[in-house]
Amino acid sequence: MPKVSVIMGVYNCKNIDNLYRSVMSIVQQTFIDWEFIICNDGSTDNTLEILKDLEKLDKRIKIITYEKNNGLAYALNLCIKFASGLYIARMDDDDISAIDRLEKQIVFLDENKNIDFVGSIANVFNEKGIWGVLKMPEYPTKNDFLWNIPFIHPSMVFRRNVFENITYNTDFLNKRCEDYTLLMELYSSGLKGYNIQEPLINYQVENGKKKYRLMQDRICEAIVRYRGYKKNRMLLKGIPYIIKPIILGLIPQMIFKEVKKIQYKNMEK
Repeated sequence: MPKVSVIMGVYNCKNIDNLYRSVMSIVQQTFIDWEFIICNDGSTDNTLEILKDLEKLDKRIKIITYEKNNGLAYALNLCIKFASGLYIARMDDDDISAIDRLEKQIVFLDENKNIDFVGSIANVFNEKGIWGVLKMPEYPTKNDFLWNIPFIHPSMVFRRNVFENITYNTDFLNKRCEDYTLLMELYSSGLKGYNIQEPLINYQVENGKKKYRLMQDRICEAIVRYRGYKKNRMLLKGIPYIIKPIILGLIPQMIFKEVKKIQYKNMEK
């Protein structure tokens, strides 16, 4: 029985090289007591064939699949169901783990029994290479959820018992907010997280490019925020942040781009 189960959901892989690089960053870890469960989330292209080829690289890689696309939250829940590790580590198909990522995170959790899950800060990169650092608070509190989620989801490792009573929410509202909902649920249950102040993953972010979200997705996020703040008894102070995604969607794109430029410059420092 492996100590760590790494989980990943993949749907219609757009870049084979990125997927291979991501998988190999786990295969090459200094910590070797792991299994890697990758779920093909009903892909309609040749993703399943690619994953089956990757499965041949290492006997610790396990592919699960089904025909209908159900979303990332569903895929991750299924991965957890199949996982046998004492810890559950997240990974995305376009990010890269530092070679000692798992080793450092498992040592931390072994030595800090009062912490239930751990993430890290990250190098941000694009096709030209690393261009900045995405920082996260070391000891996130409930208040850190007001502006944005204070964890980088694919950098995280959870204790297995975290998922005994709480799983990823698969309803329509959480199509793009499954990590935000999960972590606010965990905090409302009294669990605690930590971010190692060292970049243990390379996180893919396009510098200066912004994929504009549909207003429908922004409304869903507002509802998710409302639910999360209410569960964490911070609804009153959270009111301005509930409508934040909707307000951002109403800002003219020219102004929005200038705001993003300032944000990206701060990440480059």
